[in-house]
Amino acid sequence: MRTFGVEEEFLLVNPATGNPVPVALAALTFPATDPEWHADGIGSRLTGELQLEQLEVSTVPCSTLSEIAEQLRAGRCVADTAAAANGARITALATSPLPVSPHLRANPRYRKMAGMHGIVAEEQLTCGMHIHVEVGSDAEGVGVLDHVRVWLPVLLALSANSPFWQGRDTGFASFRSRVWNRWPSSGPTPLFGSVRAYTRLVEELLATGVLLDPGMVYFDARLSNRYPTVEIRVPDVCLEVETAELIAGLARGLVEVSAKRWAQKIQPPAIPETLLRTAMWLAARNGMRGDLLDPATALPVAAAKVATDLLEHVAGSAGTPGEEARIRHLLSLHLRHGGGADRQRTTYARTAELESVVTDAVSATHGQTHRETELSLPAEL
Repeated sequence: MRTFGVEEEFLLVNPATGNPVPVALAALTFPATDPEWHADGIGSRLTGELQLEQLEVSTVPCSTLSEIAEQLRAGRCVADTAAAANGARITALATSPLPVSPHLRANPRYRKMAGMHGIVAEEQLTCGMHIHVEVGSDAEGVGVLDHVRVWLPVLLALSANSPFWQGRDTGFASFRSRVWNRWPSSGPTPLFGSVRAYTRLVEELLATGVLLDPGMVYFDARLSNRYPTVEIRVPDVCLEVETAELIAGLARGLVEVSAKRWAQKIQPPAIPETLLRTAMWLAARNGMRGDLLDPATALPVAAAKVATDLLEHVAGSAGTPGEEARIRHLLSLHLRHGGGADRQRTTYARTAELESVVTDAVSATHGQTHRETELSLPAEL
């Protein structure tokens, strides 16, 4: 199976108040000798992000679904240990429920981004999850991009974990994705058909001067600039590790089946970018609680059907029989109990306190789920 890895971005919060706190630089000096440190036996890399209220954890490349899950849990522990040394906790919230004025990291690149993009950069306190899946060549990678594009909205819907923004319910399950799409290069891509077409679009974007560098090519899925991977960038950071495990497993299966179809010269669905953008909007609005657009027809269908269609689409390509059973099990639980946005809204409905939403999210980030008993069942169930 292809190797895969995950990057998760986390909010740094005051555990007493729930407010985001700008302590990333201090956290990155733990231990002080290495600001991008690797925990013994874990392999997780801790780095900063655009705002001082954020940390990012990257796993090493993994070969199995269980290894990814172990890395995700260990990485969250790594980041929380660094945060706790500075009076904070990490929480897997894709946006802050409480009002916040972020603090831009003092980095020349980030200063240039803020100078060019103004409030878009200043307000960009959002936390996503990126999945890297190994590809054999740029040609295979571009073929994969052409095939996966129609399935990306359902990955966003499954991950949706950002209903609140600046102290209010936005009406969206994933408002992070709407904030993120303020960037000029974000969103769905056209059908490329070749590496040259992909490269030409990137070159044309850079030639505008609006993007500082290739790192600002914020396509929903792209060829990685650093690794021999396709990078799927649409999900919110997931409140519970089990949801991140589910989405990472589906993403690897999606890349695998897409590479097979590309190799067989099967043409990808020719859904226009405008319809894909609409599909992403609907996924952000509804999460898994309503309709999504069908990947083949772009017509509304129940979100649960699109998710189960994706499961069937990747069947036989998502890992060992045990791994595929685990993915089916996790999806079944997700459809039954809901995701991060559902949990946040449920907590707020019960407590009427956004501070309680953050407190509950800290617990969920570190493994205290509302479905622990069921998640401990054997994968074959």
